[in-house]
Amino acid sequence: MGQRTATIKRKTKETNISLGLNLDGGGQWEIDTGIKMLDHLLAQVTQHGRFDLKLSAKGDNQHHLIEDVAICFGKALTQALGDKRDIVRMANTSVPMDDTLAMVAVDIGGRGYTVLDLSFSRSSKKWELLGFPPDLIRHFFESFAAEAKLNLHAHVLYGENDHHKAEALFKALGRTLDTATRIDKRTKGELPSTKDLL
Repeated sequence: MGQRTATIKRKTKETNISLGLNLDGGGQWEIDTGIKMLDHLLAQVTQHGRFDLKLSAKGDNQHHLIEDVAICFGKALTQALGDKRDIVRMANTSVPMDDTLAMVAVDIGGRGYTVLDLSFSRSSKKWELLGFPPDLIRHFFESFAAEAKLNLHAHVLYGENDHHKAEALFKALGRTLDTATRIDKRTKGELPSTKDLL
């Protein structure tokens, strides 16, 4: 098995992003997007997914930046997985954080699809900690799943604190991706599909 790494560069009139991903890392990160809460949430994915992530991103506004970071992360995951032989492919994780319980399930099956049940407050005061509105968390998940070509189901089962909801979701995404991208030593070069195609 070769190195499962990827480097993605994306430069548009709206954003300038450089992202390096190592699926078999140790949970190390260097992240600078200019949005402190986004940096924090991506660090959760990295730490709990046991990936190494190096990310530098600049953008003209939060919407464009968050969307394009998600696009780059999805592209990097697809590139690093190669032909997807021997991966576990499907996984799900529930993560508690104080008052909140969040669940994420993925299937790295070659089809981008999202089902999201995210109960965030619409109060701007509650969102001061996050630095961006809740629809951009939804947009991050949708953009990431489309580019990573995976099914992604995410659900905040309950909770009061929006920071806790967001952090539990990103921790669950990391843990789920860690399991789904692992090499299953029992398969010996097989694709995890009855079609022999992903």
